[in-house]
Amino acid sequence: MNGKSGFSGAGLERLRRVMAGHVEAGRIPGAVTAVERHGETHVDAVGTAELGGGPPVRRDTIFRISSMTKPVTAVAAMILVEECVLRPDEPVDRLLPELADRRVLRAVDAEIDDTVPARRPITVRDLLDFRLGIGMILDEAAFGYPFFRAAQELGISGFGPPNPALPHTPDEWLRLLATLPLVDQPGERWTYNIGSYLQGIIVERATGRPFPEFLRERIFEPLGMKDTGFQVPAADVGRFTTAYGAAQDGTLELYDPREGGAWTSAPAFPEGAGALVSTADDYLAFARMLRGRGTYRGERILSRRSVELMTSDRLTPEQSLRSFGGVNGWGHGVAVGLRREDLWGTPGRYGWDGGMGTSWYNDPEEDLVGILLTQRMEFPTDNPVWLDFWTSVYAALDD
Repeated sequence: MNGKSGFSGAGLERLRRVMAGHVEAGRIPGAVTAVERHGETHVDAVGTAELGGGPPVRRDTIFRISSMTKPVTAVAAMILVEECVLRPDEPVDRLLPELADRRVLRAVDAEIDDTVPARRPITVRDLLDFRLGIGMILDEAAFGYPFFRAAQELGISGFGPPNPALPHTPDEWLRLLATLPLVDQPGERWTYNIGSYLQGIIVERATGRPFPEFLRERIFEPLGMKDTGFQVPAADVGRFTTAYGAAQDGTLELYDPREGGAWTSAPAFPEGAGALVSTADDYLAFARMLRGRGTYRGERILSRRSVELMTSDRLTPEQSLRSFGGVNGWGHGVAVGLRREDLWGTPGRYGWDGGMGTSWYNDPEEDLVGILLTQRMEFPTDNPVWLDFWTSVYAALDD
């Protein structure tokens, strides 16, 4: 558009046209996109809140951000590390005694009772970098292993799509989880999702306060994130969206309705892995805080050193993620780009995606923030909307 913004006008128009094309093709009901570079912000909204109509999507429309919850939870845990309430290499046993004296599967595909003793306790650091020994293995074959069948039979959330309507309280969920062995020895493998559940519980137990209350007072209110939380208040349902899953043929199937759905009442377990709702402007504030090394509009949430730790890769080469949209490493609550891949791959790029159709990344090298909010539940890099959004964002850079 001009030398100040670093975006081309034609590139931004193409981004809008591409997203509108996905709405017209029925791949998504609507979307909000936000891109920011060199202090200039462009937010666009297209489509409607549900298939076939409903309110038009606007800048302040509320979306389920699913796994974009994880970076927020990691910030909450890091606040307590800075305050010396939590110590990274401390065993979690003091606050999560249910996880003391763990048994570990002899092999990842072993029967549930074929175990050996854990060689060491799980630590706070293990929760933060997802190497605690239990979680989702992002391999379709793993869901057929005895461990994952047992987890599904127990009805433990965290091993499938987020659903705050599940009945377990945090304590009940942890009690059930503790009946299972670990999949791996602590520190050996990166596994997904469960670490964020446990971060939320340990924050609650360490502070003696409900996790939603801690997030509101220490993160949301200081950053002005007024529409972010674990449920949509009745007064704001008109700004909410219906969520859909993508079927094999690409058509959309209802997952959670806009009115009377799982996110319109308080959850029994406000979990820290995937249960938040938010808006483009709210999440922009959070992204700006991390880009500002812990500070936004004079409010310091974290120290510079904590943000650097969160956004740097913590994994060994053997543990690194497969190529996932230009990111291969993992810090605390965020994926980290390690090498240049595809149009959008930049070393040092960090952020994460939501499996219900959302995405956020900060790219320090390009001074870029990008946010995509939709209602299409699909693995992000299989989602044509996700792919076309990030391609269009990077193609619009103009300096």
